[in-house]
Amino acid sequence: MTVNDLMKRMRDRLVEAGYSPGEAKGVALIVMDHLKGWSPSDVVLNGETDLDQVWVDGADRIIDRVASGEPVQYVIGKARFYGMDLTVTTDVLIPRPETEELVDLIVKENPESDLRVLDIGTGSGCIAIALARNLRFPVVSAIDISPKALAVAMKNATDLKTKIRFEEDDVFHFSPAPESFDIIVSNPPYICEKEKADMEPLVLDHEPASALFVPDDDPLLFYRRIAMIATGALVPGGRLYFEINPLHASEMQKLLSGLGFVDIQITDDIERKPRFVSASKKKADD
Repeated sequence: MTVNDLMKRMRDRLVEAGYSPGEAKGVALIVMDHLKGWSPSDVVLNGETDLDQVWVDGADRIIDRVASGEPVQYVIGKARFYGMDLTVTTDVLIPRPETEELVDLIVKENPESDLRVLDIGTGSGCIAIALARNLRFPVVSAIDISPKALAVAMKNATDLKTKIRFEEDDVFHFSPAPESFDIIVSNPPYICEKEKADMEPLVLDHEPASALFVPDDDPLLFYRRIAMIATGALVPGGRLYFEINPLHASEMQKLLSGLGFVDIQITDDIERKPRFVSASKKKADD
């Protein structure tokens, strides 16, 4: 079987299972990268290459599981994020492309060196590790309530030779020292329970619910607590960054304004949805 034949077989199998043609192609390319280490251009260049049966069998096993409803990232145990290959398990969320945009925003707005950074609810460690590798000589800390998630994050940091201080802590009891950080960032749970009906089974059946959902009657639960932490833990002029539910962007702005933050910015993601909020802690002369 040639590479082109296998690619077609994988795509057809996934389309039959309900994937769109574009999604099916994307998954097939991820499988080829995992099995052969090939980029999309490598797949094209090797299209007429005959494959040993061992590679075909390996691809079939992966595609069978994906077609049955498992996310491909969990099947292969890896996810691509900000140019890095991260280990992922069902104890952590699969990193999303929009979160890469959040990292881009932080890196662009903070060219200074030696910044002290805190990532709250680190999960796989994707944000903390990307910032540690792309800011100028930062000192990065990260917390999460889940010891299993922290184990994944620590493995990723070790594999990528990135120094981060990890700590198991509950955000509702966490109390860092005053003015100990220049940047605090979080992508906390922000999907309301009522939104479940519109979500893909792929997410609902496999990704950790505790990292996704908040009560319908308090959608800003985590944001409120983290912003309150930031009022003390940030240095004057320090920056707070959130990934948010677009449905609650205006409420987020009011929350941060009410807590005394200034320079509050709402930034759209690539799909033109209000996805990110940033704000500064007031300086004495503001």
